[in-house]
Amino acid sequence: MDFISKDISEYSSQHTSKAGDLLEKIDRETNLNVLRPRMLSGHMQGRILSMISHMIKPRAVLEIGTYTGYSALCLAEGLAEDGRLITLDINEELEPLVSKYFQESVYSDRLEYLVGNALDLIPSLNRKFDLVFIDADKTNYYKYYELVIDKMTTGGFIIADNILWSGKVVSKPKAGDKDTKALIEFNQKIHEDPRVENVLLPVRDGLMILRVL
Repeated sequence: MDFISKDISEYSSQHTSKAGDLLEKIDRETNLNVLRPRMLSGHMQGRILSMISHMIKPRAVLEIGTYTGYSALCLAEGLAEDGRLITLDINEELEPLVSKYFQESVYSDRLEYLVGNALDLIPSLNRKFDLVFIDADKTNYYKYYELVIDKMTTGGFIIADNILWSGKVVSKPKAGDKDTKALIEFNQKIHEDPRVENVLLPVRDGLMILRVL
């Protein structure tokens, strides 16, 4: 994920608004107690998600891939007064931890946390979304995209995380590297899709931001 120097990364973080106490707690406890803590959005990316959400002021947000809840709470910061956020994750083992964090949040009554396979859950969501964040298993990114594209409001935004995949997308994938191959295919299909306009930001592990036309 390190595409720029450590000094520049630290300087950027130091000159980015502080996250709240609960987010810092989730960051700390995830890194201490949960497997694969690099999956956490973290300070810089979390503030970017919060900023985008504040710009959009969405009434309905969908997150695909909750992990320990950090990014969901960042996205919730910009919700409209009557806004709600639905977050989906397949990992039942993290449910007690995530539910605890959500209950501690000021947004607890505006969050809906569903545990299960997103490919099954998304079709059951009968509403339009202003903002969708995709941060789950990479091999299904394009399937998630196709499931949500018709549920988007016109002018709504989709954000996909880990799009640069530690730089692997610009090198020839190794045999059996399904994740890298899936992301390369996803990036190309999105870039050629007339339903959206897109910008790929080389932030952290890469954020693809799409605006639905």
